[in-house]
Amino acid sequence: MREKILDKATDMFLSLGFKSVTMDDLANEMGISKKTIYSHFDNKTKLVEASTSCLFETISEGINAICSLQKNPIEELYEIKKFAMKHLKDEKASPQFQLQKYYPRIHNAMRMRQFDLMQTCVVDNIRRGIDLGIYRPNLNVNFIARIYFTGVTSIKDHTLFPEDEFPKTQLMDDYLEYHLRGIVTPEGRKILNEIIHSNNQ
Repeated sequence: MREKILDKATDMFLSLGFKSVTMDDLANEMGISKKTIYSHFDNKTKLVEASTSCLFETISEGINAICSLQKNPIEELYEIKKFAMKHLKDEKASPQFQLQKYYPRIHNAMRMRQFDLMQTCVVDNIRRGIDLGIYRPNLNVNFIARIYFTGVTSIKDHTLFPEDEFPKTQLMDDYLEYHLRGIVTPEGRKILNEIIHSNNQ
């Protein structure tokens, strides 16, 4: 039952927002009593914590699986973006914003875990791209990796990028292209243009 509660809560948090969903909403949606939920989670904060941790593990495993395939580094970034967007439901309800505002401690802990995961993945991606001659050889790898992380997290700020003006999927595509065009060689640009062209068809 704990797993079922966690799955449904995560689904609702991502669709409606961490603040918006109440324990009553969750109980009604599942057709169970609040007492049943509280027998597994002491309070909503504990549920939010478990939910974000579970989601992070799922995405982390998926990203590691994609990275283990050792695909072309440019293609790899597009695969990771596609996978993350699918599991985050395109973040229609701004869950990240609600998490940051109402559960800052959980948000900060998640951000550090996300940073550690992305650093490893992106640093490896950049180094392989340089070795393959599709990223510029003179890149400051750690700087690029950190700037990439900063950008990925900043574009989720709805005060900077309101949803009605910057639809989430398009925003992620635009940011990824922006990142890659700054680091590719002419050879890498050909690959990037092919991927963008095939995605637009």
